[in-house]
Amino acid sequence: MNDKRNIVHMDLDTFFVSCERLLDNKLIGKPVLIGGTSDRGVVASCSYEARAFGIHSAMPMKLARQLCPEAIVVRGDAGTYSKFSENVTDVIKESVPLYEKASVDEFYIDLTGMDKFFGCEKLASELRQRIIKETGLPISFGLSINKTVSKIATGEAKPNNQIHIAKGTEKPFLSPLSVNKIPMVGEVTYRALCDLGIKQIKTIQEMPVEMMAKVFGKNGQTIWQKANGIDNTPVQQYTERKSISTERSFDRDTTDVKKLEGIIIAMAENLVFQLRRGNKLTACVTFKIRYSDFQTYTMQQKIPYSSADHKIIPVVMELFKKLYQRRLLVRMVGVRFSHLVEGGFQIDLFDDNEKIINLYHAMDKMRDRYGDRAVMRAAGMEAKSIGRWNPFTGAPPPLLPNRRL
Repeated sequence: MNDKRNIVHMDLDTFFVSCERLLDNKLIGKPVLIGGTSDRGVVASCSYEARAFGIHSAMPMKLARQLCPEAIVVRGDAGTYSKFSENVTDVIKESVPLYEKASVDEFYIDLTGMDKFFGCEKLASELRQRIIKETGLPISFGLSINKTVSKIATGEAKPNNQIHIAKGTEKPFLSPLSVNKIPMVGEVTYRALCDLGIKQIKTIQEMPVEMMAKVFGKNGQTIWQKANGIDNTPVQQYTERKSISTERSFDRDTTDVKKLEGIIIAMAENLVFQLRRGNKLTACVTFKIRYSDFQTYTMQQKIPYSSADHKIIPVVMELFKKLYQRRLLVRMVGVRFSHLVEGGFQIDLFDDNEKIINLYHAMDKMRDRYGDRAVMRAAGMEAKSIGRWNPFTGAPPPLLPNRRL
């Protein structure tokens, strides 16, 4: 049955850049960098014009500017990108029976059985054209019998194009491609494969699966299967989110305790609000701190299920105090809530009262109407605006990586 599937992978091309170009057409045709505007920031996304200079995502902004001095740097806005993403999602939701939103700009669509009525390639092509027409965003897709081949095909189709890998041609299609095209093959695994003389997918296809498993363990077997076009992973309509987190990197490493405490409180307060907005509760709080020497430490604490500021923020601050070493400069801090479950605000019969509950309802109502930062603690007021987002609807994180504070 698996070889009769028709799976489409759709990916919005240079999504952040495309959104910015819709807002400012002067950016069209020019090298554009999205991300932190300071030298300490990183590139979150870049245009194809910028890629011609060797620039790529996650590259330090300072290096990117050196490679392309004429590049236009845009800080970006997660709330704006989330709205564009929702527009695309709405079009897909209206057009297909089953889809999975893998990220803010990436979708899997199961068209199995639709070939009897419309023709899967025709249906996917019409959907792509509708997305382009109604949203103005360029999008590419790959169509095949499974997720892996379709995702790789999308990468080969870009920019703004489409590819159909017919049943039975998966291995010939994959064969000449670089092994780093295989999903889950990161930089470390790619280097390890190259050290063994394995640079093309064809080489893996010709190897016994036992050899890959012996060298790379369970991951080796999975890589071998993907290299041979084997992937039975289903398209899932909804995936329960198990954690939410946010991080902040500083332009300059700091030992300013008041500044650190203010930013941490603002981060935690915003995340707790997102829990209530998503009707979620957390049972585990984690704090992370990175020093100027890049040494990173994390500490977590289990708590009774909660989505209350006065229950969670003190735990975050206590973890910060345990990890903070005053003689070292701090480069980055992060907060994470995990072990999430569905559920509304949990009333503590001993500590909570009607006044506290009504206060949370009033604050959340104002935030929903006027923005996440409409109501906030005085201690966190110096933190930069976080902007609207909802981590439980496929929205991007509240701020781009290494965004200035």
